[in-house]
Amino acid sequence: MTAHLTRPAPANPARPSLWRSRNFLLLWSGQTVSELGTRVSGLAVPLLAADTLGASVFQISLLTVLAWLPYLIFSLPAGILADRVDQRRLMIACDLGRAALLLSLPVAALVGHLTLVFLYVVVGLSGVLTVAFTVAYRSMLPRLVPAEQLVDGNAKLVTSQQFAELAGPTLSGALIALVGAARTFLTTGLAFAVSAVTLLLIRATPDAAPPAAGRVTARAALGEGLGFVRRQPILVKLLACTSTSNFFVMAASGIEVPFLRRELHAAPLVVGLVFSAGAVGGLVAGALADRLSRRIGTARIIWVAMAAPGPFYLLIPLARPGWGVLLFAVGFAAFSANAVLFNVAAMSYRQRITPAPLLGRVNAAFLWICYGVIPLGALLGGTLGSRLGLRPALWICVLGMWSAAVFVVCSPLRRMRDFPTDA
Repeated sequence: MTAHLTRPAPANPARPSLWRSRNFLLLWSGQTVSELGTRVSGLAVPLLAADTLGASVFQISLLTVLAWLPYLIFSLPAGILADRVDQRRLMIACDLGRAALLLSLPVAALVGHLTLVFLYVVVGLSGVLTVAFTVAYRSMLPRLVPAEQLVDGNAKLVTSQQFAELAGPTLSGALIALVGAARTFLTTGLAFAVSAVTLLLIRATPDAAPPAAGRVTARAALGEGLGFVRRQPILVKLLACTSTSNFFVMAASGIEVPFLRRELHAAPLVVGLVFSAGAVGGLVAGALADRLSRRIGTARIIWVAMAAPGPFYLLIPLARPGWGVLLFAVGFAAFSANAVLFNVAAMSYRQRITPAPLLGRVNAAFLWICYGVIPLGALLGGTLGSRLGLRPALWICVLGMWSAAVFVVCSPLRRMRDFPTDA
């Protein structure tokens, strides 16, 4: 795409607000509850491994590897599946499966069979279902909202994720202190069940039905999705940027909780509060994403969001015990704001330019590469944390996170203000 193709999107004041869209509101409410439950378990899993099961730093990082490894293995097949089946039913099945898996953890603890291996199995299988759900979820949204409202729809959904980032860790820390880490997963299981119910209530519409995929071989179907990405220079740059960022983000993620607990001596409740405070940046960015995109430019905001917050990332490894943990929270808030603005704009661009019959496979191609690097990043984080120490490892990670901005700063996006309307 080049700059001469861009022009401001035409106003459409007659278009009803998303607040009046029953299907979108059901999807949004279900995802808000689901994301809250996911953030609760996101803190409970490493704390359960570290405090209850006595796992080492490397063993804790393996949990992150197992959670994300399915993206590397199953993303492309999930894309074919999402283009050929009813996406809503696929999402419901995944939600119910994840609810059952996570509810098994407190049951195993109750009967005395909760082990690190059992936790590994639950996390790995939940990851497989999450892959299928995510591909279908990102492919279904453009069929529920009009193209000119994709940024607004994505922003609202990401705002829910940031709300979960804000409230989830604090709720998780409080629940762990109150009932223990294992029983905390009752909340997560219930959240996925609620998400399944809201999806069940969405009314089927012609646009919501998946396109009829041609009965081509799996290899040919995969080639169509990957080939479309290769032919789009901006998508290639977005792919490289997101993959690099994810690699170092997850390298840091695998050692953040051990760093807070063992280097900064933060209690579980304080750990939850630190992550919640950091999520404020993402929550504010999500609430303002549509407005900022219109003011700065729907295309320009992609590289601005990646480059501008980078210096604040350096506050994360500078954190110290006591009040010094606030530095961690500020750095995390800057990253959260970056992630929200970048992901909303980049995802909306991908959804707008991709033909509907290919969207599942294109989303899957992005997940395969962007999320496929995550287990490798988690392994790097665990290795660096074990060999160099947690603080030096975090320095490497935050510098790597900031370096991802180079791909979008040095791309055709620099010559664009807004998305091309005729894409």
